[in-house]
Amino acid sequence: MKVFITGGAGFIGSHLTEALLEQGHEVFILDDLSTGAAENFQPFKTHAKFHYHIASFTDVSLVNELVDCADVTYHLAAAVGVKLIVESPVRTIETNVRGTEIVLAAAAKKQKPVFIASTSEVYGKSTEFPFREDGDLVMGATSKGRWSYACSKAIDEFLALAYFREKKLPTVVGRLFNTVGPRQSARYGMVLPGFARQAQSGEPITVYGDGTQSRCFCHVKDTVRALIGLMQNDRSYGEVFNIGSTREISIEDLAKLVKKEAGSSSAIEKIPYEQAYAEGFEDMMRRVPSIDKVRSHIGWEPRIGLEEIVRDVIASVA
Repeated sequence: MKVFITGGAGFIGSHLTEALLEQGHEVFILDDLSTGAAENFQPFKTHAKFHYHIASFTDVSLVNELVDCADVTYHLAAAVGVKLIVESPVRTIETNVRGTEIVLAAAAKKQKPVFIASTSEVYGKSTEFPFREDGDLVMGATSKGRWSYACSKAIDEFLALAYFREKKLPTVVGRLFNTVGPRQSARYGMVLPGFARQAQSGEPITVYGDGTQSRCFCHVKDTVRALIGLMQNDRSYGEVFNIGSTREISIEDLAKLVKKEAGSSSAIEKIPYEQAYAEGFEDMMRRVPSIDKVRSHIGWEPRIGLEEIVRDVIASVA
């Protein structure tokens, strides 16, 4: 196949590109390098079936051209990371919503299948655990910039499903739960590579809040398997899927695990949310997915355990 990936120089996009090339597909990526990095595609830059464009998704004619030439499109480009979201809410909303509008409109012209990357953030402050795809989304107040990302990605989902229902465009939505692994930057508040870098350098490992908030971490290789599998299954069209691990760990315990696996002498320090971000910052205390739906559709579940994930990330920042 010919595959087009927006955000292809990003963390997940580069791993998806690599996996598709290994399977013999031809891959075209588009990235403005605002949060991605050219070094992410250096390992396969000279591959005969790899093509890259350093440009913005706002180049509508280029997006139309790339969608037209592809058999399937993965729309991964987005504003990412809590730090970026809190500091640049306008950029967050415009990037996420406008980019998705452009990609879906281009794909609809020739009914090209599209994967839309969403996030566990859309569940907001829901306390119905584990999160299920048909569960309610509970957003915080609009006065809290923290929720702009969740709301923008929820709009992306509404758009994708509306295109499926109204225009019969084959769309799939994947809600990603804390995908981690090599090539992930700590620049925008990504917790695991941040901990790994601090542990390796002997700096204090900084835990925001009281550390009792918990997450489920999924290796990027497992996430990529799900993304490929879902787009190879016609039954996935018009559906939303949680993609993530179900093993839950508190952020404080994650810091301890990173310290142990790195053989680090770093102290673990807690920093109040107000000091790390802004006054009145709100966080989700738990994010635990049900993966029954994706398992039933394509037989997917994570294969890589948390300890191996942590070791892999530590090795990648060494």
